Amino acid sequence: MLPAPATPETLFARLQQLGIASRTYTHPPVFTVAEAVALRGTLPGGHTKNLFLKDKKGGLWLAVMLEERRTDLKRLADALGAPRFSFGSGELLYEVLGVRPGSVTPFALVNGAPDRIAVVLDRAMLAIDPLNFHPLANDRTTAIAPGDLLRFIAACGHVPHILDLDPLERPAG
Repeated sequence: MLPAPATPETLFARLQQLGIASRTYTHPPVFTVAEAVALRGTLPGGHTKNLFLKDKKGGLWLAVMLEERRTDLKRLADALGAPRFSFGSGELLYEVLGVRPGSVTPFALVNGAPDRIAVVLDRAMLAIDPLNFHPLANDRTTAIAPGDLLRFIAACGHVPHILDLDPLERPAG
């Protein structure tokens, strides 16, 4: 039997244990980038979208990028040398990362075994401080420094692929 996934409170304790400063804001649940934009007001920092992807050979990926990115999944898979991507199901998301659709976040790596899921980060996102993510639930937003995000990911045993996603967005031609 798998252990229960981490809760926001256990995540906050883990961040504190790692010496990672964070600030959390409470808000009504949001399920889309558009809903988050409408609710956040003047919340400073980088705002992201997080994609739970499955490649055609069963490999799993968490792609974290600035919310305005319009990344072509085929070109992203090609850049990573991965088979074609599709979106992973809500059931698989919960099994692997312990979160539900609408709550996908790099903080869910606290639940994700490094041999089960690969992480992709948008290089431009890492130049923005702070970065904002759901803390395992979509009724809150937690802000942390980009270097602390990288420390957290490493503490969870993951080595992220850091890509310049901008060239992936340009039409071929």
